[in-house]
Parts: sequence; structure tokens; C-alpha cells
Amino acid sequence: MALLELTAIRKDFPGVRALDGVSFDLQAGEVHALCGENGAGKSTLIKVLCGFFPSHSFEGEIRLDGRAVRFDSLRAGEEHGIALIAQELALVPELSVAENLLLGREPVRHGLIRWDVVRTQARRALDRVGLAIDPERPVRELGIGQQQLVEIAKALAKDARILVLDEPTAALTEADTERLLTVLRELRSRGVAAIYISHRLEEVFKIADRITVLRDGRSVGTERTDAITRQRVIALMVGRELKDLCPRPPAASGPVVLGVARWSVADPNNPGRQVVQDVNLEVRAGEVLGIGGLMGAGRTALLSSLFGAARSPVNGELRLPGRSSLAPFASPAEAIAAGLALVSEDRKRYGLLLEAAVGENLTLATLRRFVRHGLLDAAAQAREAGSQCASLRIKTPGLDALAGRLSGGNQQKIVLGKWLLAKPRVLLLDEPTRGIDVGAKAEIYDLVSRLAASGLAVLLVSSELPELLGLSHRILVLSQGRPTAELPADEATAERVMAAATASA
Repeated sequence: MALLELTAIRKDFPGVRALDGVSFDLQAGEVHALCGENGAGKSTLIKVLCGFFPSHSFEGEIRLDGRAVRFDSLRAGEEHGIALIAQELALVPELSVAENLLLGREPVRHGLIRWDVVRTQARRALDRVGLAIDPERPVRELGIGQQQLVEIAKALAKDARILVLDEPTAALTEADTERLLTVLRELRSRGVAAIYISHRLEEVFKIADRITVLRDGRSVGTERTDAITRQRVIALMVGRELKDLCPRPPAASGPVVLGVARWSVADPNNPGRQVVQDVNLEVRAGEVLGIGGLMGAGRTALLSSLFGAARSPVNGELRLPGRSSLAPFASPAEAIAAGLALVSEDRKRYGLLLEAAVGENLTLATLRRFVRHGLLDAAAQAREAGSQCASLRIKTPGLDALAGRLSGGNQQKIVLGKWLLAKPRVLLLDEPTRGIDVGAKAEIYDLVSRLAASGLAVLLVSSELPELLGLSHRILVLSQGRPTAELPADEATAERVMAAATASA
């Protein structure tokens, strides 16, 4: 008998059927992966399971240990031993790590919290994920990777029988990811089951016993991991075989459209230190220049500073055809006017207005274009937005749908579409496929290739080496803020890029 069974789950949102008769089961001591494109229904399914969507809001049945159960809240799910670790962190930044770990479950005697017990239990929970930090430390002082591990430790502290992990490693380093997978293996050996959602298929094949693939709200296959290939999983996800996911555009021979010399960016948190130091680069029309390096190497700081969005002083020369000044841009507005566009690594914070409509988001950067005699020409705005929506194949109920309701891949297409309407000369892409599925990645890769082939200059930051190697004509590698190698495409290998990324700067 299965530990958990979901049968014929159907869930509707206005204008969209998110789940259409999905069935799924989980055995005790099993890690069962859920794969699928963004919008396939993975997150909706686990929210149904955990009680985020109350039982009256969907059709179908949930059985635990063979008995039908109904959850009307996350707490109800937790009381039955189901712990959700969502993509969005549920920590209170101003509280300590220990307070977060036992929030709502504090040990009390005579009406007072027993802080000695809190600290002991917190250290025990942190040990289970191998996180050696002071439990008294405020969560706001931790890096995003450490915060994610605290979130996982919080779930483990509840002694859950079923862990539901939704993209748990999206913000983790390779070392932290391996630590998490080790923890999951140990828990599996003790009978704890896990539902594991990740776009990183290499992780799925490392940890999962079985894989279920969802597509368009339906289950299209369940297989043991040792009986299916990565390419087959991808084919099930997107409904077709995908080959040559990263189509590098033809070699660029256009003029230099962006030149940077002796570029340095001060560390906003440590006076006297620089997060980017003495970077020199040129990118030509039609060229994709990859920026490689490990987390903290200065890649994001480099792109942000080129766009006039640095949080600290910037020094160096910035050359653009037709621009007389060599000074760094003083603001993003100045950079946009000069023909630059930045797709940030954090689309929800810097790329979108989540509570605004799709059409409004698509025209944010070009709103003045639709003003006629001081009034907004809504019809013209809708035509442009609709055309861009169709061109990028953005899946949305309509232009009036809220951007925050769409999948990550479609949100990323909106961000790209917004900037493409502005017709930039230089496109700065910072982790453009982070947190999106394989199908959406393939579409973005194809778009980048076509944009470069049309003459656009692209600077691409990516932590995924196959992506960086596949799309780039050249790769500039940073380590500790300094350039350590510049490799043409025919000489760039994963080994050479990693060697440069870990070299002493």
C-alpha cells in the first residue's frame, strides 16, 4: 500500500485548467520527482496536497495510509506529517535562526519560552543539514543559500513523514546542493519520503527513485529513474525531442558596440574592497559574450554597473558609438536612452510588476511611445503588447491577466519582450533561464541566437556551463572580481572555464 495517493485531481483557475485528472503516488522511504515545464501543474499539485488550496477548491481524492484525508490549510497538512518547502522562503528576517526554526512550536514552561531548549533544538536541526552557523544570528544576515538551508532544517525539525521540496536548490551552491542531497538520502534510509521538484535534471537523476512527468496539467508518464533517460524525460515534458538546445548564432563580424576599460566597482558592504576590478571587454554587434565565474565572482555586479544600477561607486571607461562621454552611466534611465537593456537575475524584484497586467508589463519600458497629446493610446499599447505576446509565445489567458499569476518561463518572456520593444543595441542577460523549465529554456536560447544573428550585442551571465558554452562566441571568466581568462568558443571547455573560475585572481 502506498504511503500517499492522489487520484484524479482537477483544479481550475479563471480561464485556465491547471490540473486535469492527475494521479500520483508515493511510497514510504521514496524520493519521487515531479518534472514538467513551468505551467505544467507541478506547484499547483503540491499545493493541493499540502492544504494550500483547501479541499473544497478542487476535485479528486487524497489518501494517506489508505485513508481519505481533507486538508483545508497548510497547518492541517503539517499535522498529518506533510511539510512543504516552497520556492519562496517563509522566514522572518528580523528573527534569529533559532526563533525561525521553532516559530509556532516554542517549548513553554509556566507561560515562558524555554530559550535553552530552543537553542538546543535549533542546533540539532541545523546539524541535520550540515549548517554550522550561530542559532542566535538574525536570518537577515544570512546569504540566500544559507536561508534556504534554514528553511529545510525548519521542515525537518517537524519530524515530517513526507517532505515536499519545490525547487529547493535554486539558490544553493554546488556544495550546499550536495549537502542537501546527502541529507535526503539519509532521511530516505530512515523511511522519510520526499516529493522533489527541480528543473535541474542532473539532480533528479541523482536523488529520485521514480520520476513522474506533467504536461499541460496532465500526468504523461511515471518511470523508475534507472529505466528512463534524460532525453526521454525532456521529450515527455515538452511533447517532442529536443536537440541542440543552445543554437550558437553565426560568428560575429560587426563593429564594436560596447567597450569597457579598467572597470571597477566598489563593494557596497566593505569599504576599501572591490567586487569588480580592472575588467576590460569589448562586444561586437551580433556577438554573444559569455561572462563565467562562480557565485560571488562579480558577474551580477558587472552587469548592474554597466546598466547604471550599481549600489556603490564605479570607475572606468565605457564606450558606445555616438556617445561622447566615457563615464559610467549615472542611472538606468541614461543606459536605456543609450540603447542598453538589462534582464536581471531576479525577475520578480527587478523585472516585473507582479500585480500589474501582462500588457502593462510588456510596455513598461516604452510607455511614452503610446502617449498621444498627453493621453495614453490604449489601443496602440494593446496592439504592440499583443504582437509581442504572440511573437514570444507567452502563455496567458489574456493581456489583462496578472503577470504574477503566470509561470516562471512566461514571466521571463515578458521581461525579455518588454526590453525588445525598446529595440536595444546591447542586451545584458543575467541568469536568463534561472528557475524555468527545459522547454522555456529552449525557446529563450533560440531567441538569443536569433537576436544575435540580427545584429544585437549580448552579454550573457550564466551559472549553467552547457548554456554558457553553447550560446557564447567568447567567454570572459571572473574570479573574485578579476578577469582570469578569455576563451574563444572553439577553445572553451567546462574544465577550462572552471579552472579559470577557481583560479587566484
